[in-house]
Amino acid sequence: MSELSHINNEGKANMVDVANKPDQTRIAKATGFIKLQPGTLKLINENLIKKGDVLTVAEIAGIQAAKETSRLIPLCHGLLITKIEVKGVVEKSGVRVNSLIKCLGKTGVEMEALTAVNIALLTIYDMCKAVDKTMVMEEIYLVSKEKI
Repeated sequence: MSELSHINNEGKANMVDVANKPDQTRIAKATGFIKLQPGTLKLINENLIKKGDVLTVAEIAGIQAAKETSRLIPLCHGLLITKIEVKGVVEKSGVRVNSLIKCLGKTGVEMEALTAVNIALLTIYDMCKAVDKTMVMEEIYLVSKEKI
């Protein structure tokens, strides 16, 4: 097992110093899924959920969340994000949310990509909770990360 970078010599949590790392274009993609009842999916597709357009609101929430990641997760660095895409797609048994985050910086954007997906899914949950008591969020994971 490799040494943990967020632990100092005393074993305490520590924000990593990335000052000496080069600025690079970094891209991360994440995905997640929320299982929904067929009736809920029908309401989403017909834009009949009382709180509004579920997919658009969830996508905007995911974008906002990605921008706020360093405020939500204590040891994350603030980043110069250059691109955020969050897309919700209705599938047979629920909604799949995909995110793509791009930045120019010294550290990756995987936490931003995962935060975007999680908050988008939570937004769907919030908007549909009055009509669906069986929702399950699952399959939330980092698809890829790269530096160019």
